[in-house]
Amino acid sequence: MSLDQGKLNEFVGKFVSDFGATLHAPTIILGEKLGLYKAMAGAGQITPAELAAKTGTRERYVKEWLSSQAAAGYAMYDTSSGKYWLTPEQEFTLADENSPAYLPGAFYIAASIFKDESKIVDAFRTGRGVGWHEHDEYLFRGTEKFFRPGYAANLVSSWLPALHGVVPKLERGGKVADIGCGHGSSTIIMAKAYPNSSFIGYDYHDLSIQAARRAAQRAGVADRIKFEVADASSYPGENFDLVTVFDALHDMGDPTGAAKHVSSTLNPDGTWLIVEPMANETTQENLNPVGKMFYSASSMLCVPASLSQDGGGGTRRSSGRI
Repeated sequence: MSLDQGKLNEFVGKFVSDFGATLHAPTIILGEKLGLYKAMAGAGQITPAELAAKTGTRERYVKEWLSSQAAAGYAMYDTSSGKYWLTPEQEFTLADENSPAYLPGAFYIAASIFKDESKIVDAFRTGRGVGWHEHDEYLFRGTEKFFRPGYAANLVSSWLPALHGVVPKLERGGKVADIGCGHGSSTIIMAKAYPNSSFIGYDYHDLSIQAARRAAQRAGVADRIKFEVADASSYPGENFDLVTVFDALHDMGDPTGAAKHVSSTLNPDGTWLIVEPMANETTQENLNPVGKMFYSASSMLCVPASLSQDGGGGTRRSSGRI
């Protein structure tokens, strides 16, 4: 075997970057769980001892954690003072859960993949699917944390107004079904914005429906939202003014059948809102950092979810909700 030393060094450099990012990912979950990022937000430059005192953690662990964040570019470090801080951009993405670019939820999703690796190995060998409900609960928690900020930033302000005649219906009092609602974030956001309308969220995963019901109670909108266990191809109800599917269609075993069922449950002048990740059409167009994320998530989450369902054809797209 003849090796090009330059190309070998380049590839090993890629490995170092990827391996470092993989090892760094759990530290982001630590930062989110322990409130470290939130405690740093607005605090200016801070020492490990000060951050440990603010968060009820131990200084020695916090010092190492802060160094990992600075090495990864997730925090800043001042060599003269030995203090750390977050830039406004880092605060926006790591400490503000209402930010449309809040990132820690994505790392819960990644952690769930590691936890479920043995199931995916078996699926590759047998061809069977791995349903959404078969994954670790980190997947459900991470999906809600990762997608909710984007819905909060865009759903009421731009997505619904872009649909012809939908907002006036909702303001008067419409009937809405949210399919694949997960923990109910999108349903709750709409219900809070349009109190005259009624909403029902459907998801085949019973534990997600239970979480959605609790979330509706906390948000004070349980009087106008129902959450029920049902799949996309057979959920009950009819005469909906609006049916929504957020980041879930690509995970369905039979998206065509789901589309036909949605059509049958809409009013004649009803509207179906679909939100899906954007990918290019060909493999070569997706050989880039975004494609790396999409294909990896698809291999570990989306294709297994699709293949686990009746009619599962393994629709290939990025990760989302079921």
